[in-house]
Amino acid sequence: MTSLKLRILFDGAMLGPGKAELLERIGETGSISAAGRQMEMSYKRAWMLVEEMNAAFAEPLVASVRGGSGGGGARLTEAGAEVLRLYREVVQVAEGAAAGPVAALERMLRAKG
Repeated sequence: MTSLKLRILFDGAMLGPGKAELLERIGETGSISAAGRQMEMSYKRAWMLVEEMNAAFAEPLVASVRGGSGGGGARLTEAGAEVLRLYREVVQVAEGAAAGPVAALERMLRAKG
């Protein structure tokens, strides 16, 4: 199945499908480590990506609470939910705009078999 993968390159920052998925999974699980595990990503890598995103935007996208007797956790901030929503909207608009040319490219592919 053909799919469009979109990365938005800002001046000094990038947002793409991996970071969007990480944000989505943090929102679902309430945990950076659980989100990373679901994506087969190390805890260190997941934390690094969260720190990158938090540093890139004017407001943090993920708020975290350190572990302790009650355990830690993480949640998307309002800014994080809005960044994720806007990224998904950009992808949807791009997919719609690219549907015709992508279909033409698919027709030009060598037949499998």
